[in-house]
Amino acid sequence: MFEIKIADKDLLSHLYLGDLVCQHGLSDFTLTGGILCGAKTLAGAQNSAPVSISPVQSKLSKLVIFTEGLHLQQLTQVTQALADYLESVFYRVLKVEGVSGFAVCAHVALKTQDNLNLPLENVANRFSVELCLVGKTPSLGEPGLLLMDMDSTVIAVECIDEIAALAGVGEQVSAVTAQAMQGKLDFAQSLHTRVACLAGADESILQQVRDALPLMSGVANLVSILKSYDWKVAIVSGGFSYYADYLQDRLNLDAAVANDLAIQDGKLTGKVQGSIVDANVKAQTLSSLADQWSISPSQTIAMGDGANDLVMMNAAALGVALHAKPIVRQQADIAIRRGGLDTLLWVLEAGQA
Repeated sequence: MFEIKIADKDLLSHLYLGDLVCQHGLSDFTLTGGILCGAKTLAGAQNSAPVSISPVQSKLSKLVIFTEGLHLQQLTQVTQALADYLESVFYRVLKVEGVSGFAVCAHVALKTQDNLNLPLENVANRFSVELCLVGKTPSLGEPGLLLMDMDSTVIAVECIDEIAALAGVGEQVSAVTAQAMQGKLDFAQSLHTRVACLAGADESILQQVRDALPLMSGVANLVSILKSYDWKVAIVSGGFSYYADYLQDRLNLDAAVANDLAIQDGKLTGKVQGSIVDANVKAQTLSSLADQWSISPSQTIAMGDGANDLVMMNAAALGVALHAKPIVRQQADIAIRRGGLDTLLWVLEAGQA
């Protein structure tokens, strides 16, 4: 096997690994001490044979590791920190066309059947990396559905908090929002309470908030790439259709489901029209859209940040916590704590057989 020796651990930087991947054509490798061993024949290497993956290895779980500036030393630190829970068998570099940078996939044998979300959370925070442990994931090669929450998921704000700030009741509404997202309040009750605070506010405030909506990093790229694979992408939100419909047009989404604010004579009435889009409605929307587009349940992904997204995430084949509250990260299938939404594509790439 062709070997590349690492002479100085201080040089184990993102640029060094990037040079190995891009210039030397390295796509699969194992890491043992200070030697990086190519699992595929490298350009110019003599007497090197590709290493086949056995049926047993193909059934291993995958630990996807990524962060800006990822370097090899972090891989060894993560491996050592999780040694009580899993054993790394070999590593792969993950590249997805259209997504900048790369991730590393450690194919691992699990030593326990316990939920590893808490150890993963602790190690991810300790070494400032993203860690996503997955088995088989939905396939990009088949029709699929990504259903996303809107506020603090597709966009980097909570619309109701932005409206409230302009209406002069920001602190009052934000406190209720925080409790609802942490699962401390019934969502429908909290929504009615917050919207009531907006009674009498001028309708023009809604447009002011819409014109300044900040998209979450990577969302436009994720949508574009998924749709290039003939996936369906939609929003379901406990927020407001005024913004969800706008984002559907802006991002070329396939559907948007949200609550309707009641407006009369150019003023907000402080009420919501129709039934509330709560946790159960979000889960039902996942099922109904999948049925509508003839998408298998095994090809569904739900992404959100708040407690009211958990029912929907549990109903999907893959539930993704995105910059989420602690209670959500603990219960989701995977968590993206800091990265952009398009880093989800590395997880999908890793999960392919």
